[in-house]
Amino acid sequence: MNRTSPLLTGALLALAAAGPALAQTARPAASGGAPAGLPVETAQPNAPDQVPAFIGQTRAPQPAEMPAVAQEVVADGLPQLWAMEFLPDGRMLVTAKRGTLHIVTAAGEAGPPIEGVPEVEVTRQGGLLDVALAPDFAESGRIFLSFAEPRADGNGTSVAAATLVQDDAGGGVLEDVEVIFRQTPSHDGPNHFGSRLVFSPGGDLYVTVGERADAEPRVQAQDIGSGLGKVFRINPDGSAAEGNPFIGAEGALPEIWSLGHRNVQAAALDGEGRLWTVEHGPMGGDELNRPEAGGNYGWPEVSYGIDYSGAPIGRGITRMEGTQQPVYYWDPVIAPSGMAWYEGEEFPEWQGAFLIGGLVARGVVIVHLQDDRVAYEERVPLGARVRDVKVAPDGSVYAVTENRQAGTSQIVRLTREE
Repeated sequence: MNRTSPLLTGALLALAAAGPALAQTARPAASGGAPAGLPVETAQPNAPDQVPAFIGQTRAPQPAEMPAVAQEVVADGLPQLWAMEFLPDGRMLVTAKRGTLHIVTAAGEAGPPIEGVPEVEVTRQGGLLDVALAPDFAESGRIFLSFAEPRADGNGTSVAAATLVQDDAGGGVLEDVEVIFRQTPSHDGPNHFGSRLVFSPGGDLYVTVGERADAEPRVQAQDIGSGLGKVFRINPDGSAAEGNPFIGAEGALPEIWSLGHRNVQAAALDGEGRLWTVEHGPMGGDELNRPEAGGNYGWPEVSYGIDYSGAPIGRGITRMEGTQQPVYYWDPVIAPSGMAWYEGEEFPEWQGAFLIGGLVARGVVIVHLQDDRVAYEERVPLGARVRDVKVAPDGSVYAVTENRQAGTSQIVRLTREE
């Protein structure tokens, strides 16, 4: 494990937190809490001996100008949701973890379950997961679903494609349903399924997954012959996309785009069409990455944070030749789920920032980028676990919250408070 004195660690963390605002005078935050110019995170890290690899890699300062945010519940009493996507007419298509798909009107009314959804494994972290509209959805009606699939030898994350045929009652049916991709090997466990679905500007599909959590299978995150702990890039029919880095490599899965991931539940394109992800770390060590072709992001050989037992992860190292450093990490964790790139008029201060759902942070985490590094971080507290985040056509922000104990969700709309 990297060792250094508590005094030096504190100094380095302070420098990391200061980032580009080192000389900025702190001023009150718009929503209270930590002042602007200082990090929003004030709790002690779980791994105090670990130091960032570069200034600004963690605990970035809050920006000088932060908007006041109004919150409005637009839908309540929904089943526990995992994802949402805006339809072209402004309604919302949502996935419920229990295995149902619904259309929610702009007024917050949920339609009946859409028929034809594939059978899902509803377990601790498994169920019906993400939904994405095909780039030509307006003409084709095609959608893509990721889900925990029950299998004869366990379960795993799978992707299905289908045509959504809507009816006048606010529901509909899925036709021509086909499972186009299966993460292998299967594993008989309830955790770390991932997953997010993101179409690239070229029309291929990024699929993020987990490494299934347990000590034995998680090491396969480093194995290009295994589908655990990877980001995949596939065609809409499930085949490997042209240009993938391991096509033709002996024993490799050709669908792999990048490796060494733990449990990626947040993914989005930036304004240049590049994929960014946020993955769950252990106790400390949630990571923001920009996965590149063939990149190795370290897990479980390299990680910030510590095991839930308090022991180091592996050898306790945070950097190793041949692996990529995260663009940013959180210790303590935010527990990321759902992610959106902000472009809109409602919040000009957030233009070109990522909005990330925080399960432990219980709100929306905003990271502002400069030259592909995090310059500032701010948060909008919602008092609930945030499972997904989307930017509406009018520039307002919609957050999907969940109450695991009650098995229910809300959809909350965020607008500027005047």
